[in-house]
Parts: sequence; structure tokens; C-alpha cells
Amino acid sequence: MRMEECGQVGESGKVGASGQVEESGRVEESEQIEENGQVSARGESARIGASGQVEESGRSEAGERVRESGEIGVGLIGYGYAGRTFHAPVIASVPGLALRAVVERSGDRSKERYPWIRVAKDVAELYDDPTIDLVVIATPSTDHVRFAREALAAGKHVVVEKPMTTTASEADALIALAKAQGRMLSVFHNRRWDGDFLTVRSLLGQGLLGRPVACELRWDGYDPVFVPGNWREGGGPGTGVFYDLGVHLLDQALSLFGMPDAIRGEIRSVREGAAAADSFEVELSYRDGLRVLLGSSRFAREPRPRYALYGTAGSYVKFGTDPQEAALIGGARPGAPGWGREDTAQWGRLNAQVGGLRVEGLVETLPGVYQDYYRNVYDHLSTGAELAVKAEQARDAIRLIELALRSSEERRTLPVAGVTAAKSRGEEQHVSI
Repeated sequence: MRMEECGQVGESGKVGASGQVEESGRVEESEQIEENGQVSARGESARIGASGQVEESGRSEAGERVRESGEIGVGLIGYGYAGRTFHAPVIASVPGLALRAVVERSGDRSKERYPWIRVAKDVAELYDDPTIDLVVIATPSTDHVRFAREALAAGKHVVVEKPMTTTASEADALIALAKAQGRMLSVFHNRRWDGDFLTVRSLLGQGLLGRPVACELRWDGYDPVFVPGNWREGGGPGTGVFYDLGVHLLDQALSLFGMPDAIRGEIRSVREGAAAADSFEVELSYRDGLRVLLGSSRFAREPRPRYALYGTAGSYVKFGTDPQEAALIGGARPGAPGWGREDTAQWGRLNAQVGGLRVEGLVETLPGVYQDYYRNVYDHLSTGAELAVKAEQARDAIRLIELALRSSEERRTLPVAGVTAAKSRGEEQHVSI
């Protein structure tokens, strides 16, 4: 998603009558965390030992209620840029998902567009509500771990805005808790449903480029003057363009090619006064010779291609960005006629040898479908369909972020250890790190 402010819920998640976030840092009665590591929620519990491993768990009726009614009640934490632009409208467009409550730190903007919902001032209201099965966390990334932990302990299924966490160890702890509670944990990697990415995946899946030997994924723009005030650029853990946009590119690379064998990163703060990284160049190396370059610059008045793929049978080059975000900002409803379709001027160019024939020309970009992310979540919870974005996959992207940051600091290429799955092109991978 873009480098915009998303609705921050304060340290305690509680908003007072004045609309200000209280800084008490306390956890409400429904999800008290005791000194001995016991996380308590009304009717459920999950004990977390000193090692961070979940030792025992309870259960809730969320899964059973979903199967009985066919409807999944959703509560959204945060109604800033991410919540109001992506999550709320996409959730509301998916049959079977019922947006019932939104936590806002001040005001009730969500009710203007969704008049049937309840505006909550405390996250505990979502945890305590028996009609809410799924909690969606659309807050600054620094709050993801706490809210996800509380929601899982309360027996809720959870979707977390990307990046999942700031460290792989935090992600592992959440994964363990979700498994102990028997709850779903997924991450909103919506860029897998960008139309251009779907097109790239189709080209590779059909073998139209032959064996890929080089690939470049970029997210450039022109924003050369640093303006303080946005939490994403504050310089704290999980901030900066690499966590914000780089995690999307890493997730796309992992989805296409699997886990690399080595990584080299250069993550920098280029703009004067910048506190967080605002530029990155990362190279992923694969055993068969494939090199995948990921990058972002704030000084690209003339952007480079969004995707550039080169293979033994041809190449594909694509400029521009998926139109869904702009449509959502404009108030369009996902799934409306023409949704996700690109103008012809934005289509990518293919130059390849296909069936013994030289083919050169435009490739119509497949329509983007952000709603398919939440449709898959609904299908997973209601019918047991395979989850498209698994928490383990999101954790792997965070691990690569950590390795790239370390590579940048040490100015050397680092091996990516722990690869346990064969890297077959175009197939989904599960890699333990």
C-alpha cells in the first residue's frame, strides 16, 4: 500500500470520551496478560511460557458459528488509510462477510459510509462481541503483534495488514498462538491480486518466457523532499519504505520463484533529514542462475518498468501500477463493471518465441481482483478451502527483510539458510527458516 498515514490506535487501544488515545498501556479485563505469561480471554486461554511457546489453549465457538450461519462477522481495528481505502470496502463487497464494527480512535467516519456498523472506541469491544468471528488489524505495524495476540487469545480469527510484524520471531510467536487456539491467521498481501502481477504469473506459468534468468520488480515514484509527521517515516522499528513497499515485492518474488539461496541488500535514507529508509535495492540469487532485483526510489521522475522479466524464450516489460487503489480512493466498489481493468496504454509488451513463431506486441493486463483475497478468507473459514496467504509465507518475507537489512549493514551477500522445499517455478512454496 502507499506511504500514507493509517489509523493509529494508541498503546492501550482505548479511546477516551474526548477522542484522545489514552496512554495507560493497560489491557482490558477480557484479555489481561498476567505476569506469568498467562493470556486470559473470556472463556479461552493460551499460556505462553518463558520460551515464547504456547503451552495450552482453549477454544471458542467462532468456527462452529460460521459453519451454522454461513455468515462471518468482521470487526476492523483502525480506519486510517489502510482501513478505509482497502479493508472496509473490499470486505463489504464480499458476500458472506458482514462488517459489523470498526474501532476508531476518534470520530465515526466509518459510519458515514457503512451506516449499519457499530463504531467502537476500545478494541476489547471486538474481542467480547460473540457476533464477530474475524478481527482485521489495519493499524500501524508497530501495533500488529499486540492486537493480533489479543484477538487470537480471545478466540477470533485474524487478518493482519502487511507487514505482518517487524521481526520473524514475533511472527513465529503469533503463528504458534494461532495454531494453539485453532484460529486462522493471515496477512493482507493484496498485491498478489494486482492485475499486472496476475499477468506476470500467467506468462511464467505458461512458459511463454522460457526459463526465467532475470527479473526486476520496482516501485518508484517522485517524492524528493522529506516531510516529517508520518509514522511510517519516523525511524522506529518496522518503518521505512523497505517494510512498507519492499515487503510487497518480496512476497511477489517468493510467490513466483520460491525462497532464494542468497540475498544482498542496500537500504538507505537518501532524502535530507529522512529518519527511515526511503530507498532500497535488493538482489535475490537462485541456484539455477536466476537473479531477481527489487527496488524503490523517491527520485524517479521518470519511473522505470514496474516489471521486467527476461527468459530463454523472450521478455516482458510492464510500466504503470494497478488501477484498483485509485478506484478505491475514488469510492468505487470492488467487483463493479470494469473493476480492475487497465487502459490499453498501460499494457505490457511481450517479445518472445511462441510455438516456433516470433511474437511481439501488447499483452492485455488481467483484471485485478483484491476482493479475491477476502473471498478466499471466507471460503477457508466456511468450507475449509486452502488459505491463499498463509502466515508462514508472510513470516518468510519478514525474515528476508531482516537478512537484507543485515546485508546492507555488513555490505556483503548473505546465504538464505533453511530452505526445505524445491524451488519449482510458479508453485506455492512452504519454507521453514
